[in-house]
Amino acid sequence: MAYRQGNREQLMLFPMSIEEMVPKDDPARVYDAFVDNLDFEKLDFKMNFSKVGNPEYDPKSMLKVLLYGYSYGLKSSRQIERAVYHNVIFIWLAGGLKPDHITIARFRKRNKTLLKQIFKECAQLCIKLNLIAGNVLFVDGSKIRANAGIKNSCKLKEGRQLLANIGHRINVLLNACEKADRQEEGLGSYVKLQEELNTLEKIQNKVKQVMAQMEAEGETEINTTDPDCRRMHGRQGVHSAYNAQIVVDEKHGLIVSNDVVNEANDRHQFCNQINQAQNILGKKCQVACADAGYENIEIAKKVADQGIAVVMPNQKQAAHKKGNMEFSKELFRYDPQQNIYICPQGQPLRYSHFNKETNQYLYRMKNAGDCHNCVNFGVCTTSRRGRSIIRLKEEGLKEKLAIAFHSQVAQKIYKRRKETVELVFGHIKHNLRFTSFSLRGIANVRAEMAILATVFNIRRLITLMGTSNLCAALQICQKRIPSAAKSRFLLFQRVFFPAFQPLTSICSGQTHYKIKIESR
Repeated sequence: MAYRQGNREQLMLFPMSIEEMVPKDDPARVYDAFVDNLDFEKLDFKMNFSKVGNPEYDPKSMLKVLLYGYSYGLKSSRQIERAVYHNVIFIWLAGGLKPDHITIARFRKRNKTLLKQIFKECAQLCIKLNLIAGNVLFVDGSKIRANAGIKNSCKLKEGRQLLANIGHRINVLLNACEKADRQEEGLGSYVKLQEELNTLEKIQNKVKQVMAQMEAEGETEINTTDPDCRRMHGRQGVHSAYNAQIVVDEKHGLIVSNDVVNEANDRHQFCNQINQAQNILGKKCQVACADAGYENIEIAKKVADQGIAVVMPNQKQAAHKKGNMEFSKELFRYDPQQNIYICPQGQPLRYSHFNKETNQYLYRMKNAGDCHNCVNFGVCTTSRRGRSIIRLKEEGLKEKLAIAFHSQVAQKIYKRRKETVELVFGHIKHNLRFTSFSLRGIANVRAEMAILATVFNIRRLITLMGTSNLCAALQICQKRIPSAAKSRFLLFQRVFFPAFQPLTSICSGQTHYKIKIESR
């Protein structure tokens, strides 16, 4: 059997250029076209070609290798540096430039605003291509580790004790320095004592700054390495982490907006994330969907007041607990006219007071003896004051949302959420192997999350449209189209867009989603 063997010393009459090494249908050409057609002046990035001094690397080339590196799991500046030297695609994207890891890291850190704006440009591109409809939006969050160890977390009580210990040690060293001045022998080198004293003073100043920040923000714990991150519980345990948030469109699963917060739970994020997505869309969505982790009736009311249908289960519905358990709140009938609850035995629970801190109404048995004499006492309640019921300020809306969630339309939308928004974090964490942020500080982390959202959308666009069609679309959509070229743009729409019609709607093919909310 014959074998094909290579020859490294074979000479070529006409050596190949870098351009010939990259196929015309290679996905890298999409990243190249995407960055080349960005309007950097519109992104508030001033390119000064007449700047004196040592020339900088072309920011477009730096951005290309950065986006392409993240899209294939290379987030480290040293990994990207090696790729720029050895990987043909990276060499082609950089145009033969060889930036080192310090230059790459500095570019990523200094251009946080640019990276955030680039994601918005990518989302606007998806809207222009009619690949984001903005009718149904899914919100989800995931914990991603920070670039800081949990052992560096400092609690307020521990910080005070540390300051006391450092202060005591500084006093001891000051006394030793004075004694060393009087006695030249016996206590070792005065220089070593002074060095230790300077070190302790630096630590003391740093701890004081951290303590001041904790008291100003009302925090009881802070990480000394990255003060913006927080202790969070994830599936892999407890770590210093951030809470990454994304809003995904139902049509093709493209990301509409992204954000990073340092709150350990999602209860206060639903309205903020929907509003950010609507600002990018330039219109109001019809349905906003999230899981039970976002359950906060006051936040959900802000979304519902905009005329948006909210699909969100409560904790019992998410845990598949039956609402009609024995003596649960659901079995107590509320009479709005008399403002009382009536227990299964027919006894009324009257209004007691309103808690301003929790925005809850409290209802109690007027006569505790009615509960004590009841055959169900000890099962329904064991309180000496009798059974009590808590009613939220927006309890009526909560009941309506719970009923609406069981509708057939809402169930289809919620099922679609699992197939769409959770796929994004699965791709980021599993395929891209992105389990922790490389940068520190919430501003830098948000920029890094914007990179991840951008590369996800680009790879999704390549899957939907193909490399050649997408490159052609980028040439048209990302540039200002003169009036003479409008006919050519409309022709492009007729040629390419029919192949990318919206997915079959989960609401009987309709583009408008109406969730009927029935009152009890």
